[in-house]
Amino acid sequence: MVSQRLSRFSLTMILLLSMLVTGCSALPGHNTVPERPTLLSRVDIAADRLVRNAHGRLSPSDTIIATTFVDVDQLGRSSTLGRTLTEAMTSKLVEHGLNVIEVKLRDSLYIEEYAGEMILSRNVQRLGNNYNASAVLLGTYAVARGEVFVNARLVRLADQLVLGASSFRIPMDADVQMLLTSPY
Repeated sequence: MVSQRLSRFSLTMILLLSMLVTGCSALPGHNTVPERPTLLSRVDIAADRLVRNAHGRLSPSDTIIATTFVDVDQLGRSSTLGRTLTEAMTSKLVEHGLNVIEVKLRDSLYIEEYAGEMILSRNVQRLGNNYNASAVLLGTYAVARGEVFVNARLVRLADQLVLGASSFRIPMDADVQMLLTSPY
């Protein structure tokens, strides 16, 4: 009888301890599965790197014009993803205290290809002069099988010197595929 009580007591204690341990794993901060980075969190990290890289090369009075991120294989083509990347990167640059001009002229903000190299279009140069901008945010993306490679640069308009750069990857999921299917 004593051994039966001891067995019940032991069993009860084991059950209580296992429930306690299991219950603690559900508390915030005790989750063992890390959160997957989102598109916006990846852009935020890349924008932070871009600003760090450009530190000391941009003054607080400098103004930046943002261009739409384009397909690296077809520089005259973008997508909803390209526009979303531009918007998110612009937001983060503004959070860092940079002066960014929002110009929503579709045909004015693009990059031209010349012998395989990207150059700023004359329209962007002209806009820079009109808005007294000293730099431009440029970006390209390349679609691969399972991910999208993104490159962002801050380029000085006067001499096309790259002031800062950042590259990152975005996993190809259903949302990214949808953002890529609507051409611009």
